[in-house]
Amino acid sequence: MESTVKEAIKNLKNTKRNFVQSVELAINLKDLDLKQPESRVRSEVALPKGKGKSTRIGVFAEGDMAQQGKKQGLDVYSKEDIDELGQDKRKAKLIAESHEFFIAQADLMPAIGRALGPVLGRRNKMPKPIPPVAPLEPLLKKMQQSINIDSKNKPVIHCVIGTEAMSDDDLAENAVAVITAVERILPEGENNISSIYLKTTMGNPIKVM
Repeated sequence: MESTVKEAIKNLKNTKRNFVQSVELAINLKDLDLKQPESRVRSEVALPKGKGKSTRIGVFAEGDMAQQGKKQGLDVYSKEDIDELGQDKRKAKLIAESHEFFIAQADLMPAIGRALGPVLGRRNKMPKPIPPVAPLEPLLKKMQQSINIDSKNKPVIHCVIGTEAMSDDDLAENAVAVITAVERILPEGENNISSIYLKTTMGNPIKVM
């Protein structure tokens, strides 16, 4: 698998643009009843070589955790902000779309669930609850290297695995990590995969298998 992934990556890097393109992976699924929850692929995958760009993370917190978040340059939302977002669905959707991950002070989770549950849950972006005194740095470091994968109600998983500025070997390692994670989740593993493609943002898809 890794050798065919590397070959595809070499070919897709021929489509240069005047900006650094993302490298995207698409895994097409088969023989699944998508109405059944067990057929849905939804997980967080750590990319061994990172994403090649920063991840935008939001923090729902007050007090010490809020201060930690601000020092880390994160977007921090207070209990008051949560209540306001619950009344403004348009703004809540914009915030949900503009962040890849959220973390939350554990005691704020009930308020988040009531106000933002439908918006964040639908996007597989419910915050990770952590104790108010927990250090943020280790968790943030892991999040910077992770992606969410979610097939939703379609027979395909689409995700970004890095940028074209990364080496072929690093991109291949990331791609294989995602494919392996998906195979572990699927009821019949690789037998539920019909095809795999790689592409850059503006490039044409290149078949891996």
